[in-house]
Parts: sequence; C-alpha cells; structure tokens
Amino acid sequence: MSRIMDIIEEFKKPCPCGRVHETAVKDVHIGSGIIKDTGRILKENNFSSDLLLVADKNTLKAADGIIEALDGFNVSFHIYDNIRVADMKHVDELRELIKNRDISVISVGTGSVNDPCRLACALENKKLCIFATAPSMDGFASDTSPIVKEGFKSSYQAKSPEVIIGDTKTLASSPSYLKSAGFGDMMAKYVGLVDWKVSSLLTGEYYCERVAGLTRNAVDTLLSMACRVTADDEETAGQIFESLLMTGIAMSFTKNSRPASGSEHIIAHLIECLQLPEGIIPNYHGEDVGVCTLEMLKFYNSLAAFESVKGVTESPDWDKIFAVYGNMAEDVKKLNFPENIVDSVNPDDITAGWQEIRDIIHSVPSYDAVRDAMIKAGCKITVSDIEKSQDYFDLCVKYSPYMRKRLTLLRLRDMIKA
Repeated sequence: MSRIMDIIEEFKKPCPCGRVHETAVKDVHIGSGIIKDTGRILKENNFSSDLLLVADKNTLKAADGIIEALDGFNVSFHIYDNIRVADMKHVDELRELIKNRDISVISVGTGSVNDPCRLACALENKKLCIFATAPSMDGFASDTSPIVKEGFKSSYQAKSPEVIIGDTKTLASSPSYLKSAGFGDMMAKYVGLVDWKVSSLLTGEYYCERVAGLTRNAVDTLLSMACRVTADDEETAGQIFESLLMTGIAMSFTKNSRPASGSEHIIAHLIECLQLPEGIIPNYHGEDVGVCTLEMLKFYNSLAAFESVKGVTESPDWDKIFAVYGNMAEDVKKLNFPENIVDSVNPDDITAGWQEIRDIIHSVPSYDAVRDAMIKAGCKITVSDIEKSQDYFDLCVKYSPYMRKRLTLLRLRDMIKA
C-alpha cells in the first residue's frame, strides 16, 4: 500500500483552515509487477463481480496482463481507438452502459480515458478504479473532470476513484514523451499556487496553507528529479507517480482544482477549444500546459520587477472578447454576467498589497529555474515546440481569463498599471 494512504489519514486531523479534508480515495497501490494483483485488490475493495473495463487500444496494450488479472470477474469492455479529447458524448456513452446495473468500472489509461469515467461514475454512483499506464498527468486522484461539451471545455465536479493502481513496470516503460508531459503538468502547480494565494489576498477566497503545502512538496520533489524523468527506471517512475497523485489528492481535499492549476491551464483549454472545430487534434495535455507555465512564469516575474503599481478598474472590450469566442460566447457571458470575478477586487487593494503580491510571485522557482528543469526532463518549452504561431498563442493568452470564473494574476493584468 502506498504512503499516499498515510497522507490521507494525516489530513483527517483538524486543520487550521477550519475545513475537514476528505477524499473518496480508499486504496492506493504502487509497486513492481502488481498488475497481476488487480483482481484481488478490487475484490478486497468490494467491487462488483460485473466490471466494465474502459481503455483505448494504446492504453490496453500498455497494460499487458490486465485482462488475465481480472479472472473471476464478469468483464465487459468499452475500448476506444485513440481517445485524445474527453467529450461529454463519451460520458453519455458510459452512463448508458452502467446505469441501473450492479456494476463497477476500471479505467485503464490516463487523462482522456479517466475523465469521462470519473464523471459517469459520479453521476451513476458506481465504484471506480484507475489503473495508470503512464505518469503523464496529475489527475488520477482528482475529483474533477475537464470535459468538452458542445465545443466548450469546462471542469465538472466528478469523483475521485476509490482505488488507484500504478504498476511501476508499466509506468517506467511508458513513452518518454508522456513522462515529459507529466513533468510539464506538474510544473504548472507553481503558477496555480501563486494564483490561488493572490486571489485569497485580494478577494478572501478560501485558501489552505496545509493543502497548498502538499502540492508544493510534491512539485518540489519532482523538480529535483528532472534529469531522471525520462529514464526507464521503476523507482523513479514510482516516485513521479506518487508526486502526481499528491496533487490530485490535494484537489479532492479542496473540492476544486485550485491546488493544481491556474492561468496556464485556462490558456491551454482555450487553445484546445479554438482548434477542435478546425479538426486539430490537441497535443498531450502536459505539453501545452508546460509551455503555458513557462510563459506565465516569465510574465509574472516581469510583473514582480515593478516596485510599485497602481490598481485600476478593469474595462474589457466585451464585443471583441465574444467575437474571439464565437460559438462559445454564450458560455463566456454566463461566466461573466451579471457578476464578474473581478467585481470583488478593490483596485486600491492591488496598490496597497503589491509588495505582498511580489513576495507571492517570488515564493516559487523562477522562469529560468523551471525552464532549465523542463529541458532536463525532455519537455517542450517553446510556443513553436507545440506547433502554435506566436500571434495565435498571444491571442489565447489575452482572452483566456474570461473562460473561467476564477481570479488569476493574468486576469488582473489590465488592472495593474506600473
């Protein structure tokens, strides 16, 4: 059993933030060759004898031996060719397969396979196990699912899996580009933690130092392992997977994605939403997010260079914003009217709190430090690396803050005058 369970038990103790930190995760197993124990682990956790296995052809191949390990279960299968974008139609398909049945689900794969399962199982109240096939993203333990619905990507409240299994042999043998993507996704936490604390400072949004510390420790650990990320090494793969799980657990503790994502994820989501109608298949999540992370760290560091600023009232050009979003404009209107996320920000508080905001920015590693680590980890680091033009990328940076009702330092850009 993973030490993750010890952390979950520790967080059940009273917290200074005043909230009770709970997660639906009941059992975590990380070890070498444990794919053979999958059936036993599910039985110990009282999974139904009827089991739906969800995967795509690539992840099922990566989990060689998983079917044999489920001997004794009545297994049905839902196998995608190659699912790269989690869409609400996938959620609806799964719900049809599991509703009104005494059945549990095992999701074999990573984000795009896991996310529809997480939401479908939440809506139909079914047990879920995730068998990870690559350390490529941080959402294994999360209780939210980023899903595209009618072209617009939103994070839906879903459920954490009751059981998580990571066979270090499987994880270590996964493609190096997936490991690098996982590293890029983890580096994003530095931006997310800055955004969360700045929002708490300016709006009083709930913030837990203890949960933030859980994420920070996980990402700091991974940062120190940068040169080992792509190695075919089981011990390293297990440590990376554990770090990824910790940020997902942190999200489930707060019941939102604040401990793990900020402006960088929102930019990546807009890139995806604008290109999907053009038939452009997205990059791996951590690739886009990693590049967006570097761009935000560079921008935030440039803001921190100002010794003082003046806060002003935001005055966005909504006609231009809605034009950029096109068919998604109605979704954006709902997120910004009648109440706007910056309505609760007093410009004078930006002016008065600037030194503290600078300290928050400087509390995480710099752009240069994270960039150097990402190079060591084999990550994509430039806009051209993710095959986007600079003009297109800049447009997504500029207009992304309006697609979430979430305060970030990027959203405050037009309220900060040097």
